[in-house]
Amino acid sequence: MKVRRGKWSIPLLALLPLAAGAQPEIQRPPGTPQAVGAVHTVRQIPEACVRIEGRFTGQADAPYAMQPVRTDARCQPRAALLDFARVRPGEDGWRLNDRIRIPAAACPGQQAVVEVWRRPVEQPLVRDGQGQVRVYLGEARQQADAGKLASLPAFAVRMTLQGTPCR
Repeated sequence: MKVRRGKWSIPLLALLPLAAGAQPEIQRPPGTPQAVGAVHTVRQIPEACVRIEGRFTGQADAPYAMQPVRTDARCQPRAALLDFARVRPGEDGWRLNDRIRIPAAACPGQQAVVEVWRRPVEQPLVRDGQGQVRVYLGEARQQADAGKLASLPAFAVRMTLQGTPCR
């Protein structure tokens, strides 16, 4: 079996080391079969203020297209959405968060597989005398000016196609 990614065809065995033993944190059944051209939400990542939209294109060279869409212009991201090419799954604390399977309605043997990887950041929360976590603007600005802001949690998304393409 081969996996199509863009114009290249990758043997499925080449991806096994990447996914070997990687069980997603979120378990879910395959999604509803999607028709060609129907735009659908693959996954929402509220921490990054992003919704991942996808659609089957019906084109042989790129049968599935996926793009991030900002959820709201006023949303303040608490996590970053990074390019998957910069991510080393299984290293640097990256964890497989979710594996979403989207079958093609017009081609039952083909499905898009979207993997969402996340890198959590342990941030110690300091509570005041009332048990509340408080962030003060002046202190936050001083930390930002000194370059001492804590890193943000991050997400990265990878899409592959599995199965036999229909003609």
